[in-house]
Amino acid sequence: MGSPVLFLLLSLAFSFPLSSSAVIISKGTSLSVEKPDILTSPNGDFSAGFYSVGDNAYCFAIWFSNSRTVVWMANRDQPVNGKRSKLSLLNTGNLILTDATKSNVTVWATNTVSLSSVQLFLNDTGNLVLRNKERVLWQSFDVPTDTLLPEQRLTRNAKLVSSRSQTNISSGFYELSFDNGSYLVVVYNGPDVSGSYGYYSGLGYYNSSTLVFNSLGNFSTFDDLIIMSADYGAVLHRRLTLDYDGNIRLYSWEEKGQTWVVTWQAVQKPCEIPGACGANSLCSYVIGSGRKCSCPPGYKMKSRSDWAYGCEPEVHLICNRSEPEFLRLSQVDFYGYNFTIFNNHTFYQCREVCLAACDCKGFQYNDNTCYLKTRLMNGYRSPDLWGDIYLKLSKSKILSGDNPLQEFSLNCSSVGTLQSSKNGDNGTVKFMLWFAGGVGGLEIICIFVVWCLLTRTRKRLGVHDKQGHAIAVIRLRKFTYAELKKATKGFAKEIGRGAGGIVYKGVLSDNRVAAIKRLNEANQDEGQFLAEVSIIGKVNHMNLIEMWGYCVEGKYRLLVYEYMEHGSLADNLSANVLDWEKRFEIAKGTAKGLAYLHEDCLDWILHCDVKPQNILLDSNYRPKVADFGLSKLQNRNALKNSSFSRIRGTRGYMAPEWVLNLPITSKVDVFSYGIVVLEMVTGKCPSRSVLVVDDGGEAEHKRLVTWVREIMNKVAANTSSLEEIVDPMLEGKYDMGKMEILVWVALQCVKEDKDERPTMSQVVDMLLPQEQDSVIVTTNSWPTIYDMSSGNLISLLRQAYFILVNLLFNKLKSFHGI
Repeated sequence: MGSPVLFLLLSLAFSFPLSSSAVIISKGTSLSVEKPDILTSPNGDFSAGFYSVGDNAYCFAIWFSNSRTVVWMANRDQPVNGKRSKLSLLNTGNLILTDATKSNVTVWATNTVSLSSVQLFLNDTGNLVLRNKERVLWQSFDVPTDTLLPEQRLTRNAKLVSSRSQTNISSGFYELSFDNGSYLVVVYNGPDVSGSYGYYSGLGYYNSSTLVFNSLGNFSTFDDLIIMSADYGAVLHRRLTLDYDGNIRLYSWEEKGQTWVVTWQAVQKPCEIPGACGANSLCSYVIGSGRKCSCPPGYKMKSRSDWAYGCEPEVHLICNRSEPEFLRLSQVDFYGYNFTIFNNHTFYQCREVCLAACDCKGFQYNDNTCYLKTRLMNGYRSPDLWGDIYLKLSKSKILSGDNPLQEFSLNCSSVGTLQSSKNGDNGTVKFMLWFAGGVGGLEIICIFVVWCLLTRTRKRLGVHDKQGHAIAVIRLRKFTYAELKKATKGFAKEIGRGAGGIVYKGVLSDNRVAAIKRLNEANQDEGQFLAEVSIIGKVNHMNLIEMWGYCVEGKYRLLVYEYMEHGSLADNLSANVLDWEKRFEIAKGTAKGLAYLHEDCLDWILHCDVKPQNILLDSNYRPKVADFGLSKLQNRNALKNSSFSRIRGTRGYMAPEWVLNLPITSKVDVFSYGIVVLEMVTGKCPSRSVLVVDDGGEAEHKRLVTWVREIMNKVAANTSSLEEIVDPMLEGKYDMGKMEILVWVALQCVKEDKDERPTMSQVVDMLLPQEQDSVIVTTNSWPTIYDMSSGNLISLLRQAYFILVNLLFNKLKSFHGI
């Protein structure tokens, strides 16, 4: 009985117009650009029709009726002529837009088909709908341009694309969409770069890959992220727009002032948005004045009418023919496009490396770390930034102006203007230069003496091969490709695979079982490969995988490691073979290995991809961190042109710095370590959300970190039990005190602000059993342990002495090239 009645009601609803003032297009009818007919929503809030975008140029669009603010366009990148162009609903059910001046060529279509009657109408939400009696064939809500309206969903199959400028509605350089990890990411596709930069949108993580907000100004997500507009609660006209500058803003219509007001935005400082001012340019931000763009010294604006094209050198350097020099810019950084990063380098070593590299445009030098820049992207000047940038410019250009090391400051009152600092302290500067020269001369004499000693040592040890390249390490064996192919029986047994390459099990000629990694990138310079293998080969720690040898032959690059009987931590977690004691010891051992990489070995190394797959277990389930230093062994040209997601570790374990293009420090490994510990404790994968059922019986999805942090807050308030987050596979068999410490340490490691995270050595201290004479002093959010016993104090002083000796030796070693 119900079906015929329902069919009759649907037929009646479909056959009547939505409003007496609304225009409805049926089969065989059309809207002409020359006629004033428009589609109107029943409530009158929205209109759809031909919208003028230039001289005799039109797009079919939807706009707010009161402000004529466009929220959707069909043909934003291909406007039609103002004469005889039309939107037609064909008898086949296809809706097309034709341009009369191009022989009625179709510039846009829905590509729909329907044998029954079809109608096109605009509803009260601003959604343009094409449907027949049975279903919706097409709707504008599924294909947004740069704007979302309340109740309009942004799904994995759609994206927002910014406009080109405030006055140009064509597609711009920013795209908002879901990445592979269900994060909403804004990616910059500028004139000179494509998909290389992005940032978290500020709208959170969505397990269902869907974004939606309501007319009250509220965003609520499955991971319990709630964002509210400043005027939340008022029923107003609202729109969420990806603006031309790459920022996401929520606008509310203010009836009194007849204007749109920003009630929420994703990024508070526009200069932090990638590509803000184009390549080779500087962005500065002044509260109340907004974003300002300018060119650094030695550069000029590429297009006087468009900052998207950035700046270009006034004098182009010719490799091996120009005489470059460096100009210092203080409190400036160019995020991204680091050619490479050198630890334990002096300023002069960093300078010489950049001079020798033709594609080095400048370098940043901070705390004995050298960052070479192959492109000057995302320039940002702010008092909050630390360190200096040294731009490589023509020596004649610098000498014709100011001192090469003179600082420049931006005059934000006029775009593109630079103002040099005063020279009132010339006497002090001259004194410092003479003093530095004297110290430098003394240092040269000392280095010459040590150089002679090291040369004798090098000759005695024979550490050069016939090509003049540094041998990786004396204890490393150089294998031939034929040997490794035989050991693996033609690379038959694959035991692991990652972004860097494939790992095979093999048996060497001396009957040792080995793990042989074949690197993907194979066109790296042999000398550079050997130099970087030597860094990995020198590392020796009980919680780090040991390298036995390498192969560099033609296009082949392979590394030979000790074989781990119990495979990776990931394999063991999925197989449920790890009890509480093993998990706690793995957490401690992994922390010790990372702390050694960060602070104790001569060549400090960042891992940048800490995850269970890279933590291997030996026969006693002792953890050994693998794949450290492999980022150095990838072809830099490939890395330089890599996609946004490829060069930034593994989804779920990545620190926020990667996506925000902030300087990368050891704290990225700390963040990833914290995620790994939470995975060991809870047994839940961080790349998937946790399904949580509240007291009311309603289910919702939450991120792993958010879920654990909420439970621990309830544990602290005695309203919940730690048992709630512990892996059920442990069956309650664990040390409650150690478990609380482990979870607490992990939550400190995954702080959003990297400065609030502990170092790995501090993590080790927090996990080791404390003696009675230890005093825990809480600073900020993590404890530092000061041991007051005399014996341990002597040990601490002894360690400090050896660290200083190692630093001195490393400096001499780097200078000499060992």
